Amino acid sequence: MAEFEVEEADELNADDEQALYEHHNIKVSKGQVSFRIDKFVMMQIANSTRTKIQNACDAGFILVNGKAVKSNYKIKPLDEISVMLTVPPRSVEILPENIPLNITYEDEYIVMVNKKPGMVVHPAYGNYTGTLVNALVYHFKNLPKSRTKLNNDLHLERPGLVHRIDKNTSGLLIIAKSELAMTRLAKDFFDRTMDRKYLAICWGDLKEDEGTIVANVGRNLKNRKVMDAFPEGSEHGKHAVTHYKVLERFGYVTLVECKLETGRTHQIRVHFKSIGHPLFNDNEYGGDIILKGINTAKYKQFIQNCFALLPRQALHAKTLGITHPITGEKLFFDSPIPDDMQAVIDKWRRYMKDKELE
Repeated sequence: MAEFEVEEADELNADDEQALYEHHNIKVSKGQVSFRIDKFVMMQIANSTRTKIQNACDAGFILVNGKAVKSNYKIKPLDEISVMLTVPPRSVEILPENIPLNITYEDEYIVMVNKKPGMVVHPAYGNYTGTLVNALVYHFKNLPKSRTKLNNDLHLERPGLVHRIDKNTSGLLIIAKSELAMTRLAKDFFDRTMDRKYLAICWGDLKEDEGTIVANVGRNLKNRKVMDAFPEGSEHGKHAVTHYKVLERFGYVTLVECKLETGRTHQIRVHFKSIGHPLFNDNEYGGDIILKGINTAKYKQFIQNCFALLPRQALHAKTLGITHPITGEKLFFDSPIPDDMQAVIDKWRRYMKDKELE
């Protein structure tokens, strides 16, 4: 038998594909006899059909040892198989929920929300309640809906949403209250005319005070639940550019401001990992372990205390500059650094001061 593990997306922290597909990892046992992969995978995954498996193969959603295979591929002992299947079509009613929102600006056409960390932006596979969208449909009536078509049967509706940030990223999101506002804002994001800046804490001492990271961002070839960086011009991923500026150095970590030229899934997190500086306490991209510092019990405890204060990646969507979709006025919004991130920054400042006194 195969060693079998099912991984299902539990929140929309990537894109619509992740939220509406289920992921399976299968490792073929050493003594497994040869089978066509479509037949073998069908036997391993409950309630699947051979047609569904074959369609997944045709779409490149079944990988063996990191490479897409056809449905007639013959499995071999110790093959590592990654499968992504569509969640069965369903109609999901978005229930209004009286969840408090931190609204920093509102007029007849737009709303600016400062999202707290830990809040999923909208309902998706595994998270149908408690999201920002559940709160929006409670507080605002008749929000326009953007719709993403994923296949012939499956659509994802996003009332009021023009863009997203990750569940564990805090900061500013703009919400459209009319169809015209949504259309124009969406075009501005597509045309990259929005001015978006983030604050991040990354591991290590960046060599330069300013820099630009250029690398394609796309799904990891072995684990489609996370993203990865690929060389510019690669056949994998999409073009992505992140500009950064060092704001403060703490020896073993650095506070940076990031300006997005593009807006790929997990872009900042993936880009900083790609240059050897993962974001502080980012458990998906290797930042939740001690990567820099000294090998003492006191320092290890200091880092654990920081992780406890900030139980998420150190990333905050701080500013957003837009052209008002109706009036054409240039608007600039700024949000304060959240308490958890500020507490860690203050802790590192004290650490550096104490080092100077030693």
